[in-house]
Amino acid sequence: MMIVMKPTATEQEVQTVLDRVRSVGARAHVINGDELTVIGAIGDREHVARLELAGTPGVDRVLPILKPYKLASSQIKHGQRSVLEIGGRKVGGPHFAMIAGPCTVESREQTLDTARAVHDAGATLFRGGAYKPRTSPYAFQGLGQEGLRLLAEAKAQTGLPIVTEVMDARDLEPVLEVADVVQIGARNMQNYALLSEVGRSGCPTLLKRGFSNTLEELLMAAEYILKEGNEAVMLCERGIRTFETAYRFTLDLMAVPVLQQMTHLPVIVDPSHAAGRRDLVMPMSLAAAAAGADGIIVEVHPRPDEAICDAAQQLPADEFAEFVQRVAAAAAVAGKALWQPDLITTDALS
Repeated sequence: MMIVMKPTATEQEVQTVLDRVRSVGARAHVINGDELTVIGAIGDREHVARLELAGTPGVDRVLPILKPYKLASSQIKHGQRSVLEIGGRKVGGPHFAMIAGPCTVESREQTLDTARAVHDAGATLFRGGAYKPRTSPYAFQGLGQEGLRLLAEAKAQTGLPIVTEVMDARDLEPVLEVADVVQIGARNMQNYALLSEVGRSGCPTLLKRGFSNTLEELLMAAEYILKEGNEAVMLCERGIRTFETAYRFTLDLMAVPVLQQMTHLPVIVDPSHAAGRRDLVMPMSLAAAAAGADGIIVEVHPRPDEAICDAAQQLPADEFAEFVQRVAAAAAVAGKALWQPDLITTDALS
């Protein structure tokens, strides 16, 4: 259930409600708004119902949370959108995030050249894979810890927060030493043990929708992270598998406004993996921005045709600045502005 406190509720009254919730074995999640404090009581339905908090000092009203995804539901925030702060950057609400970088970390030169290019073009966060899930067990799987070291160097020299994927809970600790955002890929969307570990880590998380998963299943996966106390979750639409074969996946852009009705969490779109083709990344990025997405995550490479993986979909680094300008204009149509920090010099980058 959702317990809405009065604007005049004292700290002691809030604490009393928290104690009552916890006394029946339920979890209490506190959401402090500008005017109201809302407490989500998550636990056994019958035990929570017996709390009978209506009329308790400081309590304005008690409402049931009807959705199975309690903490991800838009109801828990009274329809307000969550705004995440990541490395000093803001994502969500009026802030449009541009997450960009190579599909995978290949070398020091490739990584740092891309970091310079996307930083100078106005990217919000830098993405790069140190561990790569591949369909074939014989394909390049990433540089692992060496890749993490290169990502840390890119962050140190550009100031860009790092987004990188974790595939296995055993790799989580070294990933957390570098990552500002942990990415959970489509193949791991329902790896509930991994989701719970990431939730307990507290690290901001980008959760990608599985190839054949519904939006409710995506939100239930997010719930595994949220229930562990990690409220910094972003959802990512990256294309779903349909009967169409003219392109790799079907980019479900209707998921953007529908998710924004269902949940308070920011919604990011990945046009690169959906399209699988460079020529489709721009139009799908513009469409995602105009549809009201809270950001996009795209792949950029200094020499895309030489990329070890996903060469066909990566944008050339020297064209990225123009790409950002066009996408930012589309985002403005939806009332969002590209969030850019004060520029940090990259003169030392080599």
